[in-house]
Amino acid sequence: MLSIATGINELLRDLAPKALGVLTRRRGDFDACEDAVQEALLAASLQWPVEGVPTNPQGWLITVASRRMAEASRSEAARRRREQRAAPREREEVGPAPEVSDTLTLLFLCCHPSLAPASQVALTLRAVGGLNTAEIARAFLVPAATVAQRITRAKQRLKASGAEFRMPRDIERPERMAVVLRVLYLIFNEGYAASSGSALCRVELTTEAIRLTRELHDLVPGDGEAAGLLALMLLTDARRPARIRPDGALVPLAEQDRRLWDSRAIADGVALITETLARAPIGPYQLQAAIAAVHDEAPCAEDTDWRQIVALFDLLRRIAPGPMVTLSRIVAIAMVHGPRLGLEELAQAVADPALAGHYRVEAVRAHLLELSGKNEAALTSYRLAARRTPSVPERRYLESRASRLAPAPP
Repeated sequence: MLSIATGINELLRDLAPKALGVLTRRRGDFDACEDAVQEALLAASLQWPVEGVPTNPQGWLITVASRRMAEASRSEAARRRREQRAAPREREEVGPAPEVSDTLTLLFLCCHPSLAPASQVALTLRAVGGLNTAEIARAFLVPAATVAQRITRAKQRLKASGAEFRMPRDIERPERMAVVLRVLYLIFNEGYAASSGSALCRVELTTEAIRLTRELHDLVPGDGEAAGLLALMLLTDARRPARIRPDGALVPLAEQDRRLWDSRAIADGVALITETLARAPIGPYQLQAAIAAVHDEAPCAEDTDWRQIVALFDLLRRIAPGPMVTLSRIVAIAMVHGPRLGLEELAQAVADPALAGHYRVEAVRAHLLELSGKNEAALTSYRLAARRTPSVPERRYLESRASRLAPAPP
C-alpha cells in the first residue's frame, strides 16, 4: 500500500505543473487556478489510492480543478467577470496547440522579475515542482506559515504586476531565462550544501532541481546555459554518496572515496558539457560545469589538473565575477603555485565587502595556512570559521580540522 501511495504521489508531482499550465492558459487567473489545482491534487491523493488512478489522470485533475473554480464563483457578477476574462481564451482553446510547453511558460511566470528571489523559489517549487507547503518548509527549515505567506504574496504580486500566462517576448527572454536558471541554481545549492541546520544535504531539493532543469533542457535544447546548468548539477551531485560519512560528518573533496561517486551521472554530465561547449556561446554555468568535470575525471585528488581549473576560473571571473568565484580561484592558485601566493591573493580579496566576515574566508585562510605549515595560525582561523558558519555539519568539520592541529595536552 505504501508503494502504491508513493507512486501516486510521484505521478501527482509530475502532473501538477502540466495541469496548472493548461488551466492557467485557459482561464488566465493564476492565483485562482493554483488554488484549484492544489484542491484537485488533495482530492486525488485521497481518492486514487482507493478507487484507482483514472485512465486520463491529467484530464481528471483539470476537470476537478475547473469544477472547484466554478464552485468558488457562484455569484452572477463573479461569473460574468470570469466569463469575460475567459471568453477570448476559450476561443483560443479550439485553435492549434501552444508552440511552447505550458510547463515552460509556467516556470517563466513563477520566476517573474517582479518577485523577490525567496518568493520565486517557493512559487517554483509549489507550482512547477509539485511540492506542498509543508515539504518546502521542511526543506528550507522555516515554518510552513512562512512559506504559505511567501506563496500568497507572490501570487498577489503577480496579479498586481499584470503578469500574464505567456512566454516573454524575444527581447525579454534572455533576461527572464537568466532568472529561471538562477532560481533552479539556488534550489540545487540549498539542497547540496544547506545554508543552515543540522543536515548537510537536502536530497529532495537537489533531486527536484535536477528534474526541473532536465525538463527545461528538454524544452529548450539549444540553450547552452540550460545545458551547462544541468551538467553542473549532474557532475556535482554525483559526488554526494562520498561526501557524507555515516555519522553525518562532511568529507572534503580531496579525501572522498571516488569509487562511491555516481559514474553514470559523471558520464552524462561530461558528455553534455563537452557537446555544449563545442556549439554554444560560453556562459558561467558551462564554465562551472567544466570545472566540475575536471575534478570528476581525475582518478584521485593528486591527479587533478589544477592548471586547467585556474584557467577556467580566470575565464569565469571575467564573465561572471563573484565572491565565491574569487575564493575558489584562490584555492586553485595555491594548488598550482603554492599556498604563499594563495595567501597573498586572499589578503587582497578580503577588501571586497561581500567577503567581509564570511566564514569561508577564514576556512580558506586556515587551509592555506595549514598547507604552509603554520599550524598555530591555521588553528585560530579554523576555530573562527567554525564559530561563524550557520551549518552544523560544516561547523563540526572545521572544529575537527582545528582539533587535529591543537597541541596535545601535557
